[in-house]
Amino acid sequence: MRKKVFVLGLGLIGASLCKAIKNPSIELYGWDYSEETREIARKVGLVDHIASIKRASEMDIIILAVPILSTLHYLHELARLPLKKSVIVTDTGSTKHEVMKLAKTLPFTFIGGHPMAGSHKSGVKAGNPNLFEEAYYILTPTEGTNVEPLMEVLQPTRAKFVVIEPDSHDEIVGVLSHLPHIVASGLVRMSDQLSDNHPRATQLAAGGFRDITRIASSDPQMWTDILLTNRSTLLDLLTGWQEEMSQIQKSLIEEDQPAIYDFFSQAKQSRDTLPTKNQGVIPAFYDLYIDIPDIAGAIAKVMTIISEADISIINLKIQETREDIFGVLELSFKNQKDLEKGQRLIEQADFRCRRRS
Repeated sequence: MRKKVFVLGLGLIGASLCKAIKNPSIELYGWDYSEETREIARKVGLVDHIASIKRASEMDIIILAVPILSTLHYLHELARLPLKKSVIVTDTGSTKHEVMKLAKTLPFTFIGGHPMAGSHKSGVKAGNPNLFEEAYYILTPTEGTNVEPLMEVLQPTRAKFVVIEPDSHDEIVGVLSHLPHIVASGLVRMSDQLSDNHPRATQLAAGGFRDITRIASSDPQMWTDILLTNRSTLLDLLTGWQEEMSQIQKSLIEEDQPAIYDFFSQAKQSRDTLPTKNQGVIPAFYDLYIDIPDIAGAIAKVMTIISEADISIINLKIQETREDIFGVLELSFKNQKDLEKGQRLIEQADFRCRRRS
């Protein structure tokens, strides 16, 4: 008998999950609050059925792929419905403390989930069945809960499943994802203030500054929910960050050259030891930088190579074009595999390439 799986929320994560797990062994249901999203999902056959939460009582697996505060709302709503005794409910949110606290009071089995993958695009149209491949998929079950039935349904994502304590999860992602998003957004806000006094600042903010603040281009509602549901951890982390900045400020005031050198040296050593292959909590950038000579048709030649190899790119940008020097063409690929294939083919055509380090 086919398992009935219900995905509530058909944005990037929900749509990608649907595309990954849809197969003849399950009957896939979906819902989204947006009528436009539901219509797109219906047209492209993302799920077998578009159904409201009232159908939840029929389901074997329910996946809440919605913002965290919406997840809490849906869990209260599901608790009032006559669900199957064997049902498993899970979520995809990036904080776990609040949702697992509520889970202890629920009349059904809940397993916290967090697929540590994402994209710089959003919405149902951005759904990608390979989004979770080789990414860590965190599970935070309540004590004694069997996670195997859920992992079996999610296996086609080709993610790497890891079981972890909710509070440990929130502290880890707080340091590796949440705090960096706050810092990036703060830097962008500072650059806005700078532009008021120096109109050329926005023009000069391209390149490196744009790259290091790229994660600030995220859904404001999602990040509002994340901060509010990981409040305690982030308050501690912000205090630690402020102390770190105060220390480098003190070294600068005192012109303490060894301390300033150590600040950067220790950071470099730690940064250089970070893994390069595995996906982390911040979506990876698959960017390739290609030196383009000042010759007519050079860019067209590169794009023809990519097109003929049937490789998709998600962004294209010309960083610099001036006489007598090479311009730089930046291509952003969907994944590491496409990047490596594209680089190999472009280099075979005698173009010089380099990747983000």
